[in-house]
Amino acid sequence: MTAAPEAAPPPQAATPSGGPRIALLGFSIECNRFAPAATAEDFRVRLEGEAILADARSRAPRALAEMPGFVQAMDKAGPWQPRPILLAMAEPNGPVEHAAFAAMMATWRAGLEALRGQVDGAYCVLHGAGLTTELDDPEGALQTLVREVLGPHVPLVCSYDLHANVSDVMVRDCDAFVGYRTNPHLDMRERGMESAALLRRLLAGERFHRAFRRLPIVAPSVSLLTSEGPYAEIINLGQARANVLGAPKVANVSVMAGFAYGDTPFNGFAIIVTGPDQAACEALADELARASWERRARFVAKLTSLREAVERAVTSEVPLCFADVADNPGGGGRGNTMYILEAFHKAGVQDALFGIIHDPELAAEAHALGQGASFTARFNRGGAQGFSKPFSAPATVRALSGGKVAGRRGIFANTAIELGPTAALTLGGITVVVVSRRTQCADPVFLEHLGIDIASARALVVKSRGHFRGGFDEFFSAPRIIEVDVPGLTSPVLDRFEWKKLPRPVLPLDPETRWGG
Repeated sequence: MTAAPEAAPPPQAATPSGGPRIALLGFSIECNRFAPAATAEDFRVRLEGEAILADARSRAPRALAEMPGFVQAMDKAGPWQPRPILLAMAEPNGPVEHAAFAAMMATWRAGLEALRGQVDGAYCVLHGAGLTTELDDPEGALQTLVREVLGPHVPLVCSYDLHANVSDVMVRDCDAFVGYRTNPHLDMRERGMESAALLRRLLAGERFHRAFRRLPIVAPSVSLLTSEGPYAEIINLGQARANVLGAPKVANVSVMAGFAYGDTPFNGFAIIVTGPDQAACEALADELARASWERRARFVAKLTSLREAVERAVTSEVPLCFADVADNPGGGGRGNTMYILEAFHKAGVQDALFGIIHDPELAAEAHALGQGASFTARFNRGGAQGFSKPFSAPATVRALSGGKVAGRRGIFANTAIELGPTAALTLGGITVVVVSRRTQCADPVFLEHLGIDIASARALVVKSRGHFRGGFDEFFSAPRIIEVDVPGLTSPVLDRFEWKKLPRPVLPLDPETRWGG
C-alpha cells in the first residue's frame, strides 16, 4: 500500500488572540450490510452547534467519549475557539438510508462553508465502518468535504474505532489518523485527548506523514480482544516501537482490525503510522504488517455449541457468563434472537439472568400490566424476521423502569443511556431484562437499576460480542466466559454469510490467500 500524500505547508499566519479556531464535527455508526437499514431516527445522539460543547463538558455526556476527551484536552491546554457544527452518533445498525446521510452532509457543508477562511484546524469523530444505502465509504466522503471546503492547508485530525474498514481516502484526507487501542473500547476519551495534542502540534507547524498497509485478513470479531491474543500482540508491539522511536519520529500507531460485516471493497487488517519522520513511519508500518501476517493462523473463532452451553449452565459449580456473540446489537444484531433463552428455559436452568432483549411491545405490555402481574410473555410477537423468531413462556413482572441510566463501567462509563421503558420478567428460574431501545448489554447498570443482584446469579447471558468484558469483569474472569455458537447477524463464523464486496481471496475464508509484503 502506497503512503498517503502530504499537503503542502500552509501559509504562515498568526494564531488568533483567543486561541486557535477549531471546527468540530462527527459521524459515528458501525454498519452491518446484512442488517436492516438505519434511518435518521436511529441517530439518537444528534448534537448541533453549541449543544456539542455543552454535552462534551457535562458530567454524563450523551455522546461517546472521544469528543468530550478532545474538548477537555483543548480546554486544559490553553485558549481556543471551538466552532461546532454537527455530531451524529447511532447504535450499530444496517446501512444508513442515503437520504438521511445526504441531509447530514448538507448540514456539514453549510457549517463548513460558513467557516471558510475562519478556522485554523478541524477535528472529526468518526467510526470508520459506516455505510449508506449508496456509499461504501461515508466517512471518506465527509473527510473529502472538509478538505474541499476548508482547503488542503487546514490541519484535520480524525479519530476512529479500531473496527474501521480503512479506505485510501480516509488516510489521504486527514493529517493525523488516531485509532482506538482497546477492545473492549475503554480508551475513547484518551484517543480524543490524543487527537487534541496532535492537532496542537500540527497548528504549531509540524507536518505528519501517514504510512498505510492493508492485509488480506478479515478476522472474526471474537479473535480481536486486546487483553491477550494476536491482536493485542500487534498493538503492544506498535506502541513499544513508537515509544522507542519517540515523538519526533512517530506520533501515532493505529492497528485497525476492521469490521467484517461491513462487506466493503477495502475490508482488511490495516496499519497506519503517523509521524514527522517518513522513513521511520514506513519502516514501522512494514514491521507491523509482517508481524500481523505471521499471526494470521491465530485469527479464528473458537465457539461453544449451544448443547454444551446448556449442559454447562446446568452443571457448573461456579457462575458462568454466556455471550450471545451472534446477536450483538453492538455489531448490528437485532438483540432479540431466542436460541439461547429457549434452550435454557427448556432445560430448566435456574438462577439465570438474560440481558438484554430488545422487544418494545413486550416491555410496553409489562408496563401496562404492572409489577407483580403474571402473564404469557410473547417475544417477537410480530412473527419470524430473519433470525428473530417468536417464543412464549409464562412470566411474572419482577421490576419496571423508565430505562434512564448513567453508565457505570466499560464502554458506557459516565455516559447517559436511555433504554426506553424497561422490564425485568421472571420465566421460571430465569430473569430476562427487556428494553425498548436496542443496545448491547455492556454495562451491569442495565440490570442493576432494576434491583437485580448480578453476583447472586449462577448464569448470565449477555447479547454482546466483547464490550461486556469491560463492564462485567468484576463478576466474571475470562475463564468463566463462554462464547456460544448460535445463528445471528453477527456470527463470527464468516462462511455463513453471502459476501458481495469483500476483497477475495482473504483469510480466514480462503486458505489459499497469499500476501506479498
